Amino acid sequence: MSWNPTQNPEDSPLETLIIPRARDLGGFEVRRALPSLKRQLVGPFIFFDQVGPAEFITDGGIDVRPHPHIGLGTVTYLYQGEFEHRDSLGTHQMIYPGEVNWMVAGRGVTHSERTSEETRAKRHSLFGVQTWIALPEVYEDMAPDFEHHKQGALPHIQDNGVSARLILGSAYGETSPVTMLSETFYLDMQLEPGAAFPLPDDHEDRGVYVIQGSVEIAGDTFEEGRMMVFRPGDRLSVKAGPFGARLMLLGGATLNEDRYIWWNFVSSSKEKIENATREWKAADWANGAFHLPPGDDQEFIPISDELECTSPRRAR
Repeated sequence: MSWNPTQNPEDSPLETLIIPRARDLGGFEVRRALPSLKRQLVGPFIFFDQVGPAEFITDGGIDVRPHPHIGLGTVTYLYQGEFEHRDSLGTHQMIYPGEVNWMVAGRGVTHSERTSEETRAKRHSLFGVQTWIALPEVYEDMAPDFEHHKQGALPHIQDNGVSARLILGSAYGETSPVTMLSETFYLDMQLEPGAAFPLPDDHEDRGVYVIQGSVEIAGDTFEEGRMMVFRPGDRLSVKAGPFGARLMLLGGATLNEDRYIWWNFVSSSKEKIENATREWKAADWANGAFHLPPGDDQEFIPISDELECTSPRRAR
């Protein structure tokens, strides 16, 4: 980050700068911005992974085996490539660039995401973002649900070198068709060199993640692979650098209750996470709380010995 020499850092609207850490997911690397030591939540967003960009030769691909969730909604959004989604609701859905898969775990759901056999048969690429949104406490025990929306169903905002697709929530006078359970906004934004736009000022928490290129905000320059969280209420403009930029904008209202996170579980209650852990370890797919996805029920991700030594941590 570069500071404007005439600006006192204490007066900067920047509240938190997050540099994602690399995580190996079994031969495939992601950049994880949330949760981080500096900041666990941005609005209701509690998890944020940049997936790729990566290139695969013939027979290569991603295999995220069946695994469980509680207390959150998952969002898959791709720039390149595809995923084949299956879940314990019986959903079998392909997702392609510009589309949205929104799965609400509620009291419990299991899903997998894999590269399809058709795509594995040829050289292909994968690039996108996966996020989790913590559910309001009143919805944590709701029945799980799934929605898929095509690219054309999402509002498109375009003006003076700025092109944005509203993935979730409301911003700039538009509202996404995806069913939200709390106040939020999530946008895929592309900027031509030097193009500028104002950050939404009607949301409590506002974050910007630089996917490609660079941006200047309040005299500071931020390169790709950086997430910035700004103070509430400040009117801010984002300007693309000399090569343009692609960004993800995210945020919304903060949660009224504490959240705990452990492995794939999020909840306002440690006890609910501990119960979900026992249920997954029991592997009683016929009578237990979790069921494996139809069509992908021959394997699953177990809880590792390393995870056994940890406990749910409070997310703030």
